[in-house]
Amino acid sequence: MLVSNARGRSPFVIVCDHASNRIPAKYGDLGLTPSQRLTHIAWDPGALAVSHALSDLLDAPLVQSTVSRLIIDCNRELDAPDLIWTLSESTHIAANENLDPAERQYRIDHFHRPYHASIETLLEARRHAGRETILVCMHSFTPVYNGVARPWPIGLIHGVDTGYTKALFDALKAEDPSLNVGWNEPYAALNGVTLTLEKHGDGRGLDATMIEIRNDEILEPAGVTLWSTRLARCLEAARQARKGAMAV
Repeated sequence: MLVSNARGRSPFVIVCDHASNRIPAKYGDLGLTPSQRLTHIAWDPGALAVSHALSDLLDAPLVQSTVSRLIIDCNRELDAPDLIWTLSESTHIAANENLDPAERQYRIDHFHRPYHASIETLLEARRHAGRETILVCMHSFTPVYNGVARPWPIGLIHGVDTGYTKALFDALKAEDPSLNVGWNEPYAALNGVTLTLEKHGDGRGLDATMIEIRNDEILEPAGVTLWSTRLARCLEAARQARKGAMAV
């Protein structure tokens, strides 16, 4: 895990669960080709670039994972069947099949738990300092999944509390009414993809949201700039809307 700008003055904290496609040397290439390791099965392409841009624009702390989701998925519960992927879309990860329990525990202890501990340490420090905090979980998704096209350039996913996510949805639509904003798309909490959001957001009673950007939108610098600047504006607009609603 890596924490940057931990003392950022922003009320926002950015986390990126699938920031990296790095496979530690001890695992070789997991039987995958170089091109496979660049695809969405290994990480969320573009998500880290947007996260860094948002961190800079908002002066926000950023916590990012530093290993591929194929080593361990930091956005899954420890008992989830896809905590360590053996099949991602149509790609078999043979090296993860019949994993020794000791190796499974090693990955939990060295990658999964430290990542979440870093988030908790940061959030706890902010709580002690009396800092306002809104948790933003940044992800990307594929334009096509199992042969089905996904039309939304962006999707928003909420945890138990829908409030801030709805305010962000409204802010995005207010800025561009024609924007196709997915609500609980392309995934929802029922798909088991909201561990970080619910553990560190709902679990602490924080305003929080999970943002999914279609990765063909953010593979080039222009797209990263477009989406990071749009999100910086809309995240703040949603924050102000929430403050106004609570003041009524």
